[in-house]
Amino acid sequence: MNAPSPPALVALTEGGAVTARRLLSLWEGAELHGLEGRVGEAHRHFSGVMECLPALFLRRRPIVAFCAAGIVIRALAPVLREKRDEPPVLSVSEDGRHVVPLLGGHRGGLAMAHDIAAHLGGAVASTGGGENRFGVLLDAPPPGHVLANPGDYPAFIAALLEQGSVSLECTDGIAPPEWLLQSRLPWREDASLRIHVGVKECAGGPACLVYHPRSLLLGIGCERGAGEEDISAVAQAALEREGLARDSIAAVVSVEAKLDEPGLIRFAERWGAPLRFFSAARLEEETPRLPNPSEAVFAAVGCHGVCEAAALAGAGSGGELRVAKIKNARATCAIAQAAAPVDGKNIGRGRGSLAVVGLGPGGAAWRTWEVEQALAAASDIVGYEFYFSFLPPLSADTRTHGFALGEERERARHALRLASEGRQVALVSSGDAGIYGMASPLLEEMEGGDWRGFSLRFLPGLSAMQLAAARGGALLGHDFAAVSLSDLLTPWEAIETRLLAALRADFVIALYNPASKRREHLLERALKLTRTHRAAETPVVLARNLGREGESVRILSLAEIHAEEVDMCSILLVGSSQSRRCGAWAYTPRGYASKEEAKP
Repeated sequence: MNAPSPPALVALTEGGAVTARRLLSLWEGAELHGLEGRVGEAHRHFSGVMECLPALFLRRRPIVAFCAAGIVIRALAPVLREKRDEPPVLSVSEDGRHVVPLLGGHRGGLAMAHDIAAHLGGAVASTGGGENRFGVLLDAPPPGHVLANPGDYPAFIAALLEQGSVSLECTDGIAPPEWLLQSRLPWREDASLRIHVGVKECAGGPACLVYHPRSLLLGIGCERGAGEEDISAVAQAALEREGLARDSIAAVVSVEAKLDEPGLIRFAERWGAPLRFFSAARLEEETPRLPNPSEAVFAAVGCHGVCEAAALAGAGSGGELRVAKIKNARATCAIAQAAAPVDGKNIGRGRGSLAVVGLGPGGAAWRTWEVEQALAAASDIVGYEFYFSFLPPLSADTRTHGFALGEERERARHALRLASEGRQVALVSSGDAGIYGMASPLLEEMEGGDWRGFSLRFLPGLSAMQLAAARGGALLGHDFAAVSLSDLLTPWEAIETRLLAALRADFVIALYNPASKRREHLLERALKLTRTHRAAETPVVLARNLGREGESVRILSLAEIHAEEVDMCSILLVGSSQSRRCGAWAYTPRGYASKEEAKP
């Protein structure tokens, strides 16, 4: 049927699930997601709809929700961003009588709504004037086409609804797009309103909508170290030679030897086009089609041309050069046109990416928007297997690579290998990856090797000590230190020296990894040392399973802490000499009261 990818059918009740099961046969790969405790048989279960729906949406998964439209709207409101990149989202009544396309009509949502209504014997409730009459969203064309003058759409559609006819003009050898031909638009050759489709710049207006198919491949060759401005100048010159529109560029393409060329990477980012690469062997196959083969280029990179060959490789066997190689002092450019729009993200090889992310202590409430986006974009997720229980629902094609506790170096190497192969990788830690997490082991591994061909980001997460402090009040309100009591990688003598220094400096101290069955004696030593430098009534926050099921947070005095109450799921925050309690809370004053008292 007409779903862009297999949808997730989300049911909150068994009644909704019954209706959803009737639709599973409509789309190959469709899955039923059911609410735990409310829905019986399902492909996947979820615990909360406010977590499930945003996670699916961020993964661009079409959603058919068997619940009130208001629930869907409230769940997705925080993650709504770009209209042109949203997946279909539909709300269906439990009995299947009403189907409401909420989002992504131009990406298959309208077609899905009509398929569902036809299958269930229901009706589609749609509010768009243009889409209702003409069966197409002219202001949001399908992937592969760009509306060049969206500002003219309101006046155009108003005129079309009034006048009732439009003409279609296709140039540059482009066949009329199927999405327009299959609509109910009232075509008439002599109509005053016009739809223009072509790869060249064209002046539109209130009486003319201009669509550019993404069928141009921008081939780039450049010297090592060429600047973004050098590449941009030659690319702009190539477009201007034929009057081609930048919106028609499907991808910027080059040879794999340029995977790490900073100027080329910045250029593609600035121009907003996918950056893809072909091996020298693949480009050499294009030699018979090259108007300007070069022995010098062959000697340098192993193929007789870079910009022309890359453009032709991206355009495919049916493509042809529109602009042969032009050059400036440091870069070359050629442009090929494909026979049809090209999905630039799925040709050749892309640069990999590696995001080192902190998941926070547990559920979705503790993950940042940036982390959610990184997880949604990941093709592969690497981490300690236990942490995978904290992940949001994943796409069916997302691969997880689990490792045991203690295999931090193996995790880092595996993530680096995947990213070097062009995969989009998320290396996950609980809490913050930069605080006793995977960020440091990864950089240590990179320092000793030649890892290239991917971008690297470090995305923060909510640390255990931050959440523990917040649950208990404001114990980290003044200077603090963090010390891990694990002696797996650090000898106890070093731990003791650091703890003693923090105690003498009168820091609030966060004690990470405070105990395990193997080393309860280390916590006992740490408490004994702490009690020699802190008063017995010093407030201590003892937190366990923060952000997860079984969470407990207690505020005790230092004298009340016993090692047998603490395990590896715990964290301790020990106050300074200035820390105190305020009712049910503990805090460390900044000194504002003393400052007020000192005023004359």
